[in-house]
Amino acid sequence: MGTPEDALELATSEDAALPRHADEVRDRKTILAGTGQNIVGLGVFVLASFGMNILIARTFGKGSGAFGQITLITQLAFVVGAATRFGMDMAAVRRVAIDSGKGEPGRARAVVRIAIGIAGAVSIAVAAIVFLAAGSIGDLLNVPSASVRAAAFGLIFVAIAQVYLGGSRGLKIMRHTLYAYWIGQSIGWILITLAMWALIGETVAVTAWAYSLSWVVATIVAFVSWRRVTAPFPHMPAEAGEATALAKYGAPRAPAALLSQALFYTDLAVLSHYLGDSPEVSVYAAAIRIAQSLVLFLTAVSYMFSPFVADLHERGERDRLNDLFKQITRWTLAGTIPLLLLFMIAPASVLALFGESYDAGTSWLRVLLIGQAVNVSVGAAGFILIMVKRTGWDLTVYGLSFLLDLALAITLIGTLDMGAMGAAIAQASALIVSNALRLYLVWRFVRIQPYDRYYARLLIPTAVATVVMLAVHAVTDGPHWAFDLVATGAIGGAAYYVTLVFFGLTPGEKASVFKLVGKARGRRGAPVG
Repeated sequence: MGTPEDALELATSEDAALPRHADEVRDRKTILAGTGQNIVGLGVFVLASFGMNILIARTFGKGSGAFGQITLITQLAFVVGAATRFGMDMAAVRRVAIDSGKGEPGRARAVVRIAIGIAGAVSIAVAAIVFLAAGSIGDLLNVPSASVRAAAFGLIFVAIAQVYLGGSRGLKIMRHTLYAYWIGQSIGWILITLAMWALIGETVAVTAWAYSLSWVVATIVAFVSWRRVTAPFPHMPAEAGEATALAKYGAPRAPAALLSQALFYTDLAVLSHYLGDSPEVSVYAAAIRIAQSLVLFLTAVSYMFSPFVADLHERGERDRLNDLFKQITRWTLAGTIPLLLLFMIAPASVLALFGESYDAGTSWLRVLLIGQAVNVSVGAAGFILIMVKRTGWDLTVYGLSFLLDLALAITLIGTLDMGAMGAAIAQASALIVSNALRLYLVWRFVRIQPYDRYYARLLIPTAVATVVMLAVHAVTDGPHWAFDLVATGAIGGAAYYVTLVFFGLTPGEKASVFKLVGKARGRRGAPVG
């Protein structure tokens, strides 16, 4: 294999479609390098999350409904924590990126300090309310009240950790998110859970407390990393009125962040309300977890792209921003397609990871995947709205989408008795509407959009991979689900990437791939010593 430096040549090729300005080349290098770090970290995160979910599902058993309860309660901590940070994570990304672009990185510490103060104060206040109302919340969601108290404690650290990591991303540093969040928190939850299960017992509440403690660890890592990287910066005070400006920016972000996370779990909460601890709730929770892994590349690219949006938009470089938006959206979709096809073609084998009888969720998973596929195909449109200070419109989109999801879920589950299928249709519909609105708003306010003529080239490798995966799955489908999953994914994925290189890339990207392969072969054939 080539080195990371070789891989960067994908972003600097002599492609007629790519800009040749030195700054734009540097942007692509930074985004590609940061995205590579994110993909590694997110790969660990997805594997660790899957491992933890499988561990929970198999430990408690499908019939107990504990998996659905733990999913709800841990997401309560994460979702509420997303709101109580009051948009300060994105505010930190934006303000630090703009100050760095102006050559004033020393102001970053003061900005993040104020952002932490705002997020911490709001989080502690909300945590106290949730803690006191734990009994009522537990009755509403059909979860133990002790687990709600664990979530109340954890949401404080969910919020604070993300603000520190937002500051780091504003400096275009992704490794802190990698160490503290993608790797640290996900693996920490597994280790802390196993230790607490051994010492206290295997209960929903103990698992929820372990989740919250994993965020304490993540916060410590994020804080230490931030202090270390900013220590060399010269001291600069915050600008006059900084706290007011941050609060004004964050006010629409607080409910928007809550709704953005709730959008993925509102239908699950409605399903849990109507069905209680039915096994169907746990199976649907597993399907949601799998569908969400489809946004792996989207999250990796969006996190790295956000500070560039803030910086370039502030300096009025719309064409440069437009070019970046188009390219990263195509890269994001290209990296997601193999996973989408595997989940669509072999959903029963994927769900079998969670245990026997989880294949009841195959049709629900396919519907959820449709919504997530649309989510990926529009790229980082939501991050763009946030970074260009259109937070009010971002809130409007999420508000409408949440209401649509809630109304559809209540109608389809409660009135029409469609169960988990109704929940899946509600979520997919809300995601489609949400992304369509967001795409329109990005064009209206920023005059950029993610599509170009090279986007259609992805149809060729997609078609080839679909045929190959269907053929392999037809042969390997059966009781040996693990073999089916590996064979279908590996052979179909190989067919996809080979076809992508020859037919799906731009001429410059193709040349860079062959050059990278040539260098790798040269290194292997070079004499040693």
